[in-house]
Amino acid sequence: MEPIPNVEEIDFQKHLQVLQRRWVPAVGVFGVAVSLASLFAVSVKPSYKAEASLLIKTSHSFALTGVGEDIGKLEGLTQSNSPLDTQAKIVSSVPVLQETISVLELKDTQGKSLKVEEFAKKLKVDAAKGTDVLQISYTDEDPEIAAKVVNTVIDTYIRHNIQANRADAQAARQFIVNQLPTTEATVRAAESALRKFREDNRIIVLQEEASTAVSTISKLEDAIADTQAQLADVTAKEEKLRSQVNLDSKQGLTYSELSKIPGVQQLLVQLQEAQSQLAVEQTRYQPQHPAVINSQEKVTALNSLLRSRVQQVTGSNQPIRMGNIQVGEMRQELIGELLKSETERTGLEQKVAKLSNTWSAYKQRASILPRLEQTQRELERKLKAAQTTYETLLTRLQEINVTENQSVGNARIISSALVPDKPAAATKRLAVGGGAIAGTLLGVVAAFALDAIDRSIKSVKEAREMFQYTLLGVIPAFNRNGKNNSSKDIEETYARVISRDIPSFPLGDAYQMLQANLKFLSSDKKLKAIAVTSSVAREGKSEVSANLAVSMAQVGHRVLLIDADMRRPTQHHIWKLTNAVGLSNVIVDQVELSTAVQEVMPNLYVLTSGVVPPNPVALLESNRMATLVNSFIRDYDFVIFDTPPLAGTVDAAILGKVVDGILLVVRPGVVNSASANAAKEFLTQSGQNVLGMVINGVNVKSEPDSYFYYTREYSESASNRNTSKKRELSRAMGKRGEY
Repeated sequence: MEPIPNVEEIDFQKHLQVLQRRWVPAVGVFGVAVSLASLFAVSVKPSYKAEASLLIKTSHSFALTGVGEDIGKLEGLTQSNSPLDTQAKIVSSVPVLQETISVLELKDTQGKSLKVEEFAKKLKVDAAKGTDVLQISYTDEDPEIAAKVVNTVIDTYIRHNIQANRADAQAARQFIVNQLPTTEATVRAAESALRKFREDNRIIVLQEEASTAVSTISKLEDAIADTQAQLADVTAKEEKLRSQVNLDSKQGLTYSELSKIPGVQQLLVQLQEAQSQLAVEQTRYQPQHPAVINSQEKVTALNSLLRSRVQQVTGSNQPIRMGNIQVGEMRQELIGELLKSETERTGLEQKVAKLSNTWSAYKQRASILPRLEQTQRELERKLKAAQTTYETLLTRLQEINVTENQSVGNARIISSALVPDKPAAATKRLAVGGGAIAGTLLGVVAAFALDAIDRSIKSVKEAREMFQYTLLGVIPAFNRNGKNNSSKDIEETYARVISRDIPSFPLGDAYQMLQANLKFLSSDKKLKAIAVTSSVAREGKSEVSANLAVSMAQVGHRVLLIDADMRRPTQHHIWKLTNAVGLSNVIVDQVELSTAVQEVMPNLYVLTSGVVPPNPVALLESNRMATLVNSFIRDYDFVIFDTPPLAGTVDAAILGKVVDGILLVVRPGVVNSASANAAKEFLTQSGQNVLGMVINGVNVKSEPDSYFYYTREYSESASNRNTSKKRELSRAMGKRGEY
């Protein structure tokens, strides 16, 4: 027995859903097609139609002034119109039509000159879409007149266009002639200002001067440092020599000169001999002995003569120790070294002073070079701008002198009108029928094309096929009045909380089903902490987090809801809390949890995000955060983290490693397939434990009942019950209609 081939089943329900979602554009396309066909059928008359094609292009020959290059340039009157629309209006303008009527001497049925209004009804000027071509046609009972009219209209339009371009060129030339003297004066003023600036500041080439100044300053600093080092060495040497000689440089010079005079040295020798003889005689005789007295007188005379000689040499009456005059050869060398050191020190001091003065001069010049360079650049820019404008105007003037007398227009005839040989006629019934068929096909094609272009996930089925995660819950889209939101854009602009903003039926039941499914997910280990996230923003993950926490608190669990989205926190808005102290403050500032956690309803506590940190990832990866998660799990029955979307952030992945798992929120119509694939791949690669997904904001009327835990009839009846309850409450409060 041959196997039955696997034939793919056609999902008619899916195709029907596409038509349901896109019925508005489909009907619109159908209406347009039928309308156009009907108009065409009505306009068909047994008359002759002559046609011609005219190429409209922008002329670049008149872009001459350089200031306004709009001569010969075609632009639409508004952003929504093309230049062809403007030229079509010019072709059918009153001057062109009047001149055509006059040239051809067109008459009406009564023999009078044809009126412009009647002429315009027969003339059609259409812009061929996607091209720069104008289609000009004229319908008349006489085929020769129809062809003559079209050709005459084209010739008249081209002649008017050339005249207008010439007028623009003449205006441009006059503008340039008027501007040239002023521009030339501006150039001269800029040249004079730049020349005066360079002369006043003695500038040749600033860049080279600046480079030379920097190099010279560096060399001067090195020379000053070397000279100061030499000066320090010489000074130390001089001090050491002075301490050895025990004289200053002036005394040393004096004693050195005295020791070199022969007469002084002879007296010193005689004085030493006399003193020696006196010492011998004093040992031999009494002090009153004539020999002792004679020797003393001789010594005294020699001392007096020596002092007299020294005072004559030095020119000073200051007393001089005779011992210093007796300079030995080594002492004399030391005195010479002392004098040489003093001379060398004086020279080095003068060199340091001269180098310092030169360095100061270069430093002062270098400090003003940036300002001079900036001023010079500004003057050069002004001069260049003035020169460019002047040269441009001269060039444009030469071009305009050549172009002014040219016959250049914006139109070129592609095909002239020929005399038609067949009347323009068609069957009205065929045209309307063909329009209806074409409209139907185009409407269906447009609906499926728009649906194919839209890459967003549109239904619960597509979401399940895309992610292939366990479906833990389906949250229908309901507005504040409890009615099912069946509009195309089901995204709410605010987060809703069951029992406070939205009814308990059926949304409360949906969230109770979600928390029950989470409870029965794992039989081995009880779930204590989950991270709620989504692929992209606006999927309602914060609303799901809040309502899941409410549903758990309503059944008696002690729940902590943490806003871990420290990029765009939301929970403090949902619960109308202040966000001055929150999770970030607890992590960074070590704030006590008792001051940060706030009770919003029985058994439900909220920890807001706190002050937005510059780097949320660093806080979430910290040891402090891991410690806090353990304490949260210990102190509460259930902990829910509202985390940022997966697109572009790793916050949810970081928290997913420290909690029991991740709950993924998916909203049809918001997330597209690319974002969904990226989110799924990221969760897989990062090794996350994805508990499952919850489909949020589902349009009940466009979904098959098999995907819900309740039927549409149940949701609609629940909606009606909620509406009735609100009406009764409003009547009791005397506020009719406020529900």
